[in-house]
Amino acid sequence: MGYSIGLRKKVIEYLARGHTMRQARDAFGIGLDTVNRWKQKLARTGDLAYPPARRSFKKLDPEKLKAYVEEHPDAYLSEIASAFGCCVSSVHKALVRLKVTRKKKRKGSKSRIQSG
Repeated sequence: MGYSIGLRKKVIEYLARGHTMRQARDAFGIGLDTVNRWKQKLARTGDLAYPPARRSFKKLDPEKLKAYVEEHPDAYLSEIASAFGCCVSSVHKALVRLKVTRKKKRKGSKSRIQSG
C-alpha cells in the first residue's frame, strides 16, 4: 500500500524549508529512495499523485466466464479451461475471485445406498 498524498506533500514541504533528504527520511520514517522519487516526480510532472493501477484480465474475462458457467453449469474445470485455452488452476482462481462455487453434489453415496 502506498503513502498518502498528504504525507508526500508534508515531506516535500519539509524539504522546501531547507531540510535534507536524510533528515526527511529520519523525521517521517520513510526510505531515502522514496523521498528522492517523490522529489523527482514533483520536478518532472508537477504532481505527487501516481495514477491508479490499471487492472486487466490476464487470461479470463470475468463476464465471459460467468456467462459460460451459466450456460454450462455441469462443466468440469478442465472443460472450462479447454474452452478458454488456459489451465485448470487459472479457471479455479478466477471462479474463486468471482465467488462462484463449483461443488457438485452426488445423488447418493455408497454408505447411504448400502445402509438403506
